[in-house]
Amino acid sequence: MVEIEAISTRMDGEVIELSPCPEQLDVIVTIPVDNLTGRKVGEGKRVDNFQQRGQWLRASVLGANDGLVTIASLMIGVGAVQSNAKTMAVSGLAALVAGACSMAIGEFVSVYAQRDVEVSTMKIRAKNVLNPIKDESLPKPFQAAIASALAFCVGGVVPLLSVAFITDYAIRVVVLAVVSSVTLIAFGAIGAYYGRTPLVKGTLRVLIGGWMAMLVTYWLLKLFATISG
Repeated sequence: MVEIEAISTRMDGEVIELSPCPEQLDVIVTIPVDNLTGRKVGEGKRVDNFQQRGQWLRASVLGANDGLVTIASLMIGVGAVQSNAKTMAVSGLAALVAGACSMAIGEFVSVYAQRDVEVSTMKIRAKNVLNPIKDESLPKPFQAAIASALAFCVGGVVPLLSVAFITDYAIRVVVLAVVSSVTLIAFGAIGAYYGRTPLVKGTLRVLIGGWMAMLVTYWLLKLFATISG
């Protein structure tokens, strides 16, 4: 059996894979192509599954990371001005509720816009008698919004509960920083694994980004407290 190094040529909505040398030609394989997307028929399902997985990964991991960084940064910043444990806990709780609502609304609007684009594409496919996008493969705005809000709460509740009952300010800040850092490492590793990106690079990016957010919030509010007296 002769091995064929295939080259592809598009002709009238098809891809014909053939040998570069006619005398070695054993098989000509004709594979239908979607003229709109340029993908071979049969690839759409795999791409849709990947897109759905990416959508849920983004909504979950990024939502949890945002919740953690937001609540931890806010509590550290408030602690720079008012070291009272109750004040820090109440501010963190308020930020948790407001942040979850904001994430849900933002995700709903974003995914709904994406859905509108894909519906328009589906209509174009139908007019051109191409493989239509199935309704079940379309983005789901309500599910994405709920997932994003829940993920934000999961991430945000970690720093909130870790220091809610610690009365000493110095210990509270140290525990908050350590717990937040460990959780950031976990989120970064999970995101890198499922996103198929380098583990160390993805984890460090999330960890350093969280540290920067907490430090900037702390020093800016510390400066504000010093200036305002």
